[in-house]
Amino acid sequence: MSITLDDVRLAARHTAEHLVRTPCLHSATLSRLAGCELYIKFENHQFTAAFKERGALNHLLSLSADERARGVIAMSAGNHAQAVAYHASRLGIKATIVMPRHTPNLKVRNTRAFGAEVHLIGDGVAEAGDYAHQLADEHGYVFVHPYDDPRIIAGQGTIALEMLEDAPELDCLVIPIGGGGLIAGNAVAAKGINPEIEIIGVQTGRFPSMRQVLAGDPVHCGQATIAEGIAVKQPGLLTRELVREHVSDIVLVDEAAIERAILMLLEIEKTVAEGAGAAGLAAVLSDPERFRGRRVGLVLCGGNIDMQALSSVIQRGLVRSGRIVRVRVGISDVPGALAELTQLLAEQRANVITITHQRTFTDLSLKATEVEATLETLGSEHTREVIQALRDEGYDPVLPANEVHPDERWGGEAGPQSH
Repeated sequence: MSITLDDVRLAARHTAEHLVRTPCLHSATLSRLAGCELYIKFENHQFTAAFKERGALNHLLSLSADERARGVIAMSAGNHAQAVAYHASRLGIKATIVMPRHTPNLKVRNTRAFGAEVHLIGDGVAEAGDYAHQLADEHGYVFVHPYDDPRIIAGQGTIALEMLEDAPELDCLVIPIGGGGLIAGNAVAAKGINPEIEIIGVQTGRFPSMRQVLAGDPVHCGQATIAEGIAVKQPGLLTRELVREHVSDIVLVDEAAIERAILMLLEIEKTVAEGAGAAGLAAVLSDPERFRGRRVGLVLCGGNIDMQALSSVIQRGLVRSGRIVRVRVGISDVPGALAELTQLLAEQRANVITITHQRTFTDLSLKATEVEATLETLGSEHTREVIQALRDEGYDPVLPANEVHPDERWGGEAGPQSH
């Protein structure tokens, strides 16, 4: 079934009064760091903090009175679940949601808070979908697919309409791909408005299913990714054909790049992105030459990240940027030696987070003890200054090899909020 620009415009008219018209803003700081002009569409500003409301609402508004009375069911890793639950509650429609067992607690909790009946089934969207179809057959529920549905696709495409109204000069859109509904709808809309605009899809290296399907390769996916919102093993049948027609390329990003992008959006743009939401920025930063000098639109498609995961991303990011570092030194096993070491660290403005010392698991002499300190510094340059100061005072500091990888490209630079 074909989707056209007119379908997207119709969806926009139907849904506009019920949704947030999210900002599409130029990021001066990220543009400077990436070497291109970056415009970010903040779909994490929707009420459920993700773009999925657009398609879900468009689908629900199209239901007949009989279909509304029967109730709806959906399978989802989180954002589609919340969108269906929220708008079904607003419209007085009973909603049942099937989610994979390992869906982040935040998304499960929010979905239940919107009044939906939630079932946690299977290890992924495919298994959850099988159970959802079973319940739909048993109870007569209307199935609301998260991506492979014309009304869903048209609803998601309203993002591109707004982006090209706010930033008509864009010549490229970089859009995450899970099942393909987001990129399919936006590619149709953007190409309908400007046939010369380039659409580039982004998937994680662990879940490259759409790329593999379009290449005619068997689908092989990993076990887990921080971008669980696009961790889809079976891309849509309708969406894959639209992607084949309108999308010029699908690039892959690794987990470290996504984590770095999450941290940059938090630190520079003062906004929370889930893994899928940060995938577009990760793609641009991973291949800067491809985008250099261009006017690039990014869809920050969601901000529903579990707080424990976000905390881990922040801590790991601080390590990668050299702002948290572990260092081991040997000191004389005499009173006052530890105090001398900590005094030196204080003089170098290195904040001690933790410090331990031990005498047993070391090759040092019996007259020495090993100290391991976790330090907070101002960045990789400051870390080097601290290490040099230790050496100048006769210490022999050692950094664990797997932690010596500060990212010199942006070095933790945040600057003011860039809008």
